[in-house]
Amino acid sequence: MNEAALAVELLAARAQARLLALPAGLDLPAAYRVAALIDQQRQAAGEQPRGWKIGFTNRSIWPRYGVHQPIWARVWDSTVTLLEGTEATVSLAGLVQPRFEPEIVFGFARTPAPGADTSKLAACLAWVAHGVEIVHTHLADWRFSAAAEPVADFGLHGRLVVGPRRPLTDFADPDAELARLALVLQQGGRELDRGQGANVLDGPLRALRHWLAAMAELTPGVTVQPGDVVTTGTLTDAWAIAPGQTWSTHLSEPSLPGLVLHFEP
Repeated sequence: MNEAALAVELLAARAQARLLALPAGLDLPAAYRVAALIDQQRQAAGEQPRGWKIGFTNRSIWPRYGVHQPIWARVWDSTVTLLEGTEATVSLAGLVQPRFEPEIVFGFARTPAPGADTSKLAACLAWVAHGVEIVHTHLADWRFSAAAEPVADFGLHGRLVVGPRRPLTDFADPDAELARLALVLQQGGRELDRGQGANVLDGPLRALRHWLAAMAELTPGVTVQPGDVVTTGTLTDAWAIAPGQTWSTHLSEPSLPGLVLHFEP
């Protein structure tokens, strides 16, 4: 397998918003090497890393997609929007088979020490917010043979819309409170799904901790940086979206307001 050629092919599929097939036998270390090559080329083209997405932290959807472990990928200044309010219009242009994922998002103030527990990890965070990641894939029918495929496919990241940020100090026990958080997902005013913070590896802070340990093992030398935005995985299933639709989220935590997203026709 020529990893550099595969990175070029994936970037071409992204630019053309088309499907592609990945070579058989792609393993996880190779997929992260391909992802690193893609990151280098995106930076050379002028995009700036803005942080990270963690995917497949919701164990309930692992069997549906054939992926049974978390993955991660960079998010970019070209794909991340930080809202001041709770409503936005979002374009789906350039996305292939897009889906809607309501998530909890963190902003880092400092790099955590290796092996930090959730309380020490929380002390490294500047803020928490509710956000929506628009995921998409260039692989047909959202079917993967292994975790390596979505890793190579840009970590499935398309867009990230982040709602109003709140200091983590607003929470007396952020680990437990964010794990208890409940969310209702609606499309066009009709309820589609419900989720909770504990769905993502028992809580968003625990998902962060798991990700940092896995990243240290599989991509040593890559670390989270101050200012990084990190989204921790969908609290519900990932739902197919289409231009012209309006989606909304409603959270049980008063300090994290729900969002209303209108997708451009």
